[in-house]
Amino acid sequence: MGLGDLGDKAKHAGEEALGKAKEGLGKLTGDESTEAEGQAEQGKANLKQAGDKIADAARKVTDS
Repeated sequence: MGLGDLGDKAKHAGEEALGKAKEGLGKLTGDESTEAEGQAEQGKANLKQAGDKIADAARKVTDS
């Protein structure tokens, strides 16, 4: 795993956290649009994190 991989993982985790914050803000203010945007951002970040996990698993298989 290279430094770029760690940076991507951190970026994706940050995107998920930002989405959670945006969703919470939307709930707090009653702004359904902001809440939905936050949920969508979390979904995209979760997909990216799943891709990270698949890449890690593939590397483990090829390193074996």
